[in-house]
Amino acid sequence: MKAVTFQGLHQPLALEDLADPVPEAGEVVVRVARCGICGSDLHMTEDAAYGCRKGDVLGHEFAGEVVALGREVAGLKSGDLVSVVPLKSCGNCEACRRGEVAWCAQFSLQGGGYAQYARARVNQCVVLPGDVSLADGAIIEPLAVALHGVAMSGLKAGDRVLVLGAGPIGLAVAFWARRHGAAAVVVQDIFPDQRDRARQMGASAFVVEPQDPVGSAERALGGKADIVFECVGLPGLIAQAVEQVRARGTILLLGLCTRPDTFNSFAMLSKEVRLVTSAFFTRPEYEAALDALARGALEPRALVSETIALGATPEVFESLKTRGHGQCKVLIAPGA
Repeated sequence: MKAVTFQGLHQPLALEDLADPVPEAGEVVVRVARCGICGSDLHMTEDAAYGCRKGDVLGHEFAGEVVALGREVAGLKSGDLVSVVPLKSCGNCEACRRGEVAWCAQFSLQGGGYAQYARARVNQCVVLPGDVSLADGAIIEPLAVALHGVAMSGLKAGDRVLVLGAGPIGLAVAFWARRHGAAAVVVQDIFPDQRDRARQMGASAFVVEPQDPVGSAERALGGKADIVFECVGLPGLIAQAVEQVRARGTILLLGLCTRPDTFNSFAMLSKEVRLVTSAFFTRPEYEAALDALARGALEPRALVSETIALGATPEVFESLKTRGHGQCKVLIAPGA
C-alpha cells in the first residue's frame, strides 16, 4: 500500500510503499477514505516529546470501509463504513465500560490514517449511519475533543465565552459553546483568515488585536469572560487568560504545549480562578459528536477547507506549519 511516513524531526514526510496491514485477533483492516491533518500531527514532527520514530504513519482522525476481519471479531462485517476512535484500549476494564478509555491501563494512541489501509480494534470502530458521510466520519474526533473541553469547563447557558485560537479545536469549541447556550462566544486570534469560518461555527464576534488582546476581547464580550478556552498551546496564554477571565471564572486548557510556561499565580489566586485541563474525550462524547452530524448540524462541515490526494500530503503538511494561509481542516483522501 501507499503511505506517508515520518522521516525525522524537522524533516518533510515521505510517500512510501509499505506492506498491507494484516488484522490480528479482535482487529479489522479499514480502507481509509478520509483522514484529517491535525495540529498535533504537526507538533509531532517538530517536538521530540511525542516520541515519533522514522517510518511511523501519522493520522488519527480517519474513517473508511472495513475490508478484512481478524479472528474473534464480532459486531462488524466487511463493507461496514466506520469512524475510528483513535484511543486504543482493552475494551473490558471498568474505565472502558464507562467509556473513559483514556484511563485504561492498556491505553495508547492510534495512528495510521495517512495510508491506504489501517488496522483498528473492533471496540474503536463506530459504524456510520447512512446520512453521515465518510468525510463527516473524519471530523468526529476533533469535535469530540472540543465537546469534552466544554463539558469539563462547566459551561452554563448564558455564559460569556472567550476562545483563544481559531484552529479546528477552537472553532469546534465555539460550535459546542453556542449549542450549549452560551450568550456570547468571542473567538480571538492573531490572524484574520478564519473570521468567516468562526462566524459559521457559531462565534458572535471574531477579534484580531495582537496589541491589546485583553481590552479587545473584553469590548467584544461586554465584560470579562466567564470561561476562557485556551486552544493554542503557546507559553504566555495562560497568563493572558488570567487577565481576560472574570473573578471566580474558569480557564480551560485544550492547547497542547510541551514547553515550560509561567504565569502569575497570585493574580490567579486573588481572583479565585479555576484552571482546568482537558485531554482526549469519552466514548459517549464521540457518539454525541456523531449524533450532532447525523441530526443535520451543518456548522462542523465548515471546518473542512480542502481535500487532497495522499501524494500531496508531504507538501501540504509543510505548508500548514505556517499560519495565516486560510486553511483549516485539511482532509486526505488516500484513494483519490
